[in-house]
Amino acid sequence: MASLVANEPPLDRTMSGLENLKFFQAPDHDCSYLPDRSATTVFADPSIKIDTRSYTLLSQIGFRRSGPHIYKPMCAACNACVPVRVLTRLFAPRRRHRRLQKRNQDLTTLVTQPNNNDEVWALYARYITLRHFDGDMYPPSRDQFVNFLVEGREEARFIEYRLRGRLAAVAVVDQLQDSLSAIYTFFDPDLEARSLGSYAIIDIIQRAAEAELPYVYLGYWIGDSAKMRYKAEFLPQQRLIDNAWRTLEQ
Repeated sequence: MASLVANEPPLDRTMSGLENLKFFQAPDHDCSYLPDRSATTVFADPSIKIDTRSYTLLSQIGFRRSGPHIYKPMCAACNACVPVRVLTRLFAPRRRHRRLQKRNQDLTTLVTQPNNNDEVWALYARYITLRHFDGDMYPPSRDQFVNFLVEGREEARFIEYRLRGRLAAVAVVDQLQDSLSAIYTFFDPDLEARSLGSYAIIDIIQRAAEAELPYVYLGYWIGDSAKMRYKAEFLPQQRLIDNAWRTLEQ
């Protein structure tokens, strides 16, 4: 059974180089993951340019990117959103992961700049329509797609996965100073049996390890959200709890 073990030292924003950065709290809104709960989100100052070093430091204290915004849930009565990062140098694919790799060995990959071409947009729109019709990104719009995934950060890249030339999936990642941050993955719903979302995470972890980047950030793990439970499969990983990264091992 997996268990939380060693702790890294508590993080101190005043010593990190972020002490002059302003933060703004958005009005409370309905939680996207847990029913009957409200959520509070804090954003790094959107009026200033946040460089890669500062973005890296923000990731280390639990912030995440969505479109042009870097944010963190900070709900007064709830701490369900737990930042998660995979330790790439120690990651070893489990049996299920190896099966996914074998199942998808016929895919080809290409790393590109974020783009708004018709092929990528059509895949995204179909994915949202068929997989997330009950979410706040439905119905998909091209402007929303561009704002969310194309015009975000200079660190962003698309990893395209193709099956016999046809676009099967796109993983959006940010390359930071110490990590890759997995922002979003969308795929052809007709290829659901390939588990392309999980396969993309394995691929991103291996790419980070090859680049000697120690972490892959997976966003937030929420134990009571079925949509987020898959993130617990990628071990060893660290979770930011009580302002310290705690390692979860096999």
